[in-house]
Amino acid sequence: MASAVTNALSLLRSQPSHYVVASLVGRRYILAKGDVLTVPRLRDVRVGDSVALDNVHEIGSRDYTLRGDPVIPKESVNVRATVIEHTKGALEQFVKFKRRKGYKRTVSNKQTYTKLRISTIDIPQQPRLDFS
Repeated sequence: MASAVTNALSLLRSQPSHYVVASLVGRRYILAKGDVLTVPRLRDVRVGDSVALDNVHEIGSRDYTLRGDPVIPKESVNVRATVIEHTKGALEQFVKFKRRKGYKRTVSNKQTYTKLRISTIDIPQQPRLDFS
């Protein structure tokens, strides 16, 4: 089993470009190097920080694909993203009311987001595979 995975990783390593399917903040995203990703606000990071994406479900190229069950081990693929900015979305307004009571409130909200740029998708030469 491990030799087949090692062989698949070496075939993937020989390809010029890769994509990954990774989970971040409870959602799956299809990502390639240089992609800009907007996710709900990550509070514990600052602009310029590098974030490792550990929950990689699939890595592939034009000719080959390796799918994890449910994830590929962290040692097999390294995906890093850089925090570009913390931003806010559009103003959302909605009205709360109770009929015939004279109660009416307008609630406004701007959702906060974090923008990430995928900086590297790397497959190490000698990954330590532990499929237990």
